[in-house]
Amino acid sequence: MIDHAKPVRSGDEFDVASVHAFLRAQLPELSPDLPEVTQFPGGASNLTYRLHYPCRDLVLRRPPAGQKAKSAHDMLREARVLRALRPVYPQVPQVVAVCDNPAVLGVDFFVMERLAGIIPRQDFPPRLGLDAARTRQLCLNVIDKLIELHAVEWRGTELQSLGKGEGYVQRQIGGWSDRYRKARTPDVGDCEAVIAWLQAKMPASDSATCVIHGDFRFDNVVLDPTDPLQVIGVLDWEMATLGDPLMDLGNTLAYWVQTDDDAVFQHTRRQPTNAPGMLTRAEVLDYYAERTGRRVDNFDFYAVYGLFRLVVIVQQIWYRFFHRQTTNPQFAGFGKMCLYLEQRCLRLIEASKL
Repeated sequence: MIDHAKPVRSGDEFDVASVHAFLRAQLPELSPDLPEVTQFPGGASNLTYRLHYPCRDLVLRRPPAGQKAKSAHDMLREARVLRALRPVYPQVPQVVAVCDNPAVLGVDFFVMERLAGIIPRQDFPPRLGLDAARTRQLCLNVIDKLIELHAVEWRGTELQSLGKGEGYVQRQIGGWSDRYRKARTPDVGDCEAVIAWLQAKMPASDSATCVIHGDFRFDNVVLDPTDPLQVIGVLDWEMATLGDPLMDLGNTLAYWVQTDDDAVFQHTRRQPTNAPGMLTRAEVLDYYAERTGRRVDNFDFYAVYGLFRLVVIVQQIWYRFFHRQTTNPQFAGFGKMCLYLEQRCLRLIEASKL
């Protein structure tokens, strides 16, 4: 049940000997033989590989090929986030090497210790044997890790350099709107009605400022293989910053497909949030509000924002596939997904009382 990597996809290969030489200079205890290299299939943004040595199990993170948004896929920043967070948030993997020398791989990358465990992807492995009660408890435990992150004390620490803080909401709406316009292809909608609504309904100030993950999902957590209700790791910190926690929660719920959602949204599901016992989106909101004391009664803005941000992420990936900068077959339907998600935003807007 432990999450395993697969053979490296065609087009995602890299110079293993060059990386090995770099790592041996940093970690002389590594075997002189090249590592066994495989690739983790999850994720649609950065590329993640397992480097298996006889005495060490490592993970390499690098950006994808093709045109990328200026601020996206910053591996050096993600490594800094991991190192700053690890002392106060132990679910963060340990970084062991960072490379900004283009002669090694052609791009910046970092290497971290592998957290061997279960990553909940589209469906739970049947061997987990989770009934509805245990599934509900696991769901609460996962949400607790987001709540714990939002409670991390960042003032007076290295974490205070992660972002600009106050004004996060306004920056996000402007930034994601601009990124969508730049990544738009001729086969998708313009999203201008969604952008206009978000600009009009934007709160006057942030609800709070805290450390946020930016992409907190079930398939970014690692579960203890001996006790799968316990979260031992949280992965993919590329978008972590100082920002509004309700924006972070909106991002999380954008991926939260539940049993009563329409068939198309069910098709987009990448995590087991429809399993018997899972909380609904409304129950997640209630639980988060109860645990944090934050008001969520005007959450429509954050829900639409989370979905719109997902539209942009999908479209940025579709742009690369559309222009043949990537050949990963899992991206072939992303153009249609972008169209659907825009319409889902519009339906939420129509039903909103804001």
